[in-house]
Amino acid sequence: MKTKDIHIQLIELLSKYDEQCTKTGAEVNMTDFLGFMNSNHQPENVKSNQLRGQEQTPEFKSQSGSATDISILIVLLFRYAKGYIKKALKESIIKTADEFSFLITLVTYKSLSKTELIQKQIMEKTSGTEIINRLFKLGLIDQVADKDDKRSIRVSITPMGRTELMKIIPQMQTVSQIVTGNLSETEKSMLAYVLRKLEIFHNDIFLNKKDVELTDLV
Repeated sequence: MKTKDIHIQLIELLSKYDEQCTKTGAEVNMTDFLGFMNSNHQPENVKSNQLRGQEQTPEFKSQSGSATDISILIVLLFRYAKGYIKKALKESIIKTADEFSFLITLVTYKSLSKTELIQKQIMEKTSGTEIINRLFKLGLIDQVADKDDKRSIRVSITPMGRTELMKIIPQMQTVSQIVTGNLSETEKSMLAYVLRKLEIFHNDIFLNKKDVELTDLV
């Protein structure tokens, strides 16, 4: 392909991106434009796991599109990552991705209340409390009454928890490399940007709009 052809394609994509921003009221910026270009470029020789068969009802066809594909792909990628994490933790007393996530958060704080820790993990209180109790029984975290709020319990990582966490950090870094797979460094940066943008959007819903109906969230 000649440079002239690439310039023409860039101008056409920029025009489409500008039209999209005009419709949505979004601000035009280079980072989002790069993401728009990537989304409109189909990689060559990339085969995907085809979940949909040929037999589709009109109702099902109406649900197809980028938004649906993103939701499905996020679930699939989570399942792939979960399998790799299971391998990484097979020799550790830390057995789940959630337990690892709780500890990796605690290692960056002197202490957190149970509620703070659970909210940072985007979990329901019951599930989060069960994980905290398991980590406490294993001796990986401590629990003490909050000096300022007697109704609250603060948790912190123990020396044993820190030691166990450091043992599995290399394996978890390997998991990160495998999960990002065949992405270039530029693609990794772009994906991280897009996922952060989504996380900020959903974190607000989790913290402030839990009881809002789906139709109202849309």
